[in-house]
Amino acid sequence: MAAVTRVRTRQGGRRSPNEVRNILKGLLFISPWLLGFFVFTIYPIVASFYYSFTRYDIISEPHWIGLANYQNLLFDDATFRIVLFNTLYWVILAVPIGVAVAFLLAALLNNEFRFRPLFRTIFFLPSIVPTVAAAMVWLWIYNPRFGLINSILASLGYQAIPWLSSPEMVKPSFMIIHAWAQGGAMVIFLAALQDVPRSLYDAAVVDGANRWQRFRHVTIPMCTPAILFVLLTGLIGAFQNFNLPWIMTQGGPLQASEFYGVYLYRVAFRFFKMGYASALAWLLFVVIILSTVALFKSSARWVYYAGEER
Repeated sequence: MAAVTRVRTRQGGRRSPNEVRNILKGLLFISPWLLGFFVFTIYPIVASFYYSFTRYDIISEPHWIGLANYQNLLFDDATFRIVLFNTLYWVILAVPIGVAVAFLLAALLNNEFRFRPLFRTIFFLPSIVPTVAAAMVWLWIYNPRFGLINSILASLGYQAIPWLSSPEMVKPSFMIIHAWAQGGAMVIFLAALQDVPRSLYDAAVVDGANRWQRFRHVTIPMCTPAILFVLLTGLIGAFQNFNLPWIMTQGGPLQASEFYGVYLYRVAFRFFKMGYASALAWLLFVVIILSTVALFKSSARWVYYAGEER
């Protein structure tokens, strides 16, 4: 039997030369990643925190102003109030709608029927379409004169709908796109539905439960861990909503789609107020953390984990 070399520490808690050598070798191997992590992740985080207390425009040196950026955001910036309303409106409505659509699609596609793999593929495809390509397609669909939807409405004698040019319709228009692109969440829910024990459905049938009761009292509770995960990721993504509003409306009309990410980008790269933009970013970080903690706290009341004592 081959001898096994053991690394032992010296008395007093000091590491042996072999252990120190192995640690140094390991650090050497991961040094490219460590360098990138500190340069491209840790440094920007620390720098943005410092800049949030300064007046900084990239060209000149940052000037320390303390909490003035945060005070201006919370009490003096009228645009920020509009942005906050738009973002909360989006988070409160778009996230649950997206989760509900994805879950219902998964429940339908979990049944046995002809061409089921084809339909699963069709509903998943929108989630992998590049954002710019999707935006171009939906700009054509929503076109007030030549768009697909308004052309169909005109042929039926109905008035065209100003999807992206109306302050009242622009956010619902983005919610339709958001619901359309729920293929990734649908796959997660499909995996969760596959794990629901068949014995629970059989027991519910014996107890006289109909289809809706089985769905409500068996399917949904057993999928609540997946629902929590999709809600959490959707919540974080919704607070950072940027791509589609910027490409399709650039925050218009009348700032009706000026979401937090759009406003942050505009402040940073249009007005070059990097200190103010850093304060916006850190305030968003705090809001996301608080929302995530609140969601986790509430999950104890409605998320069921199999085998866990309640």
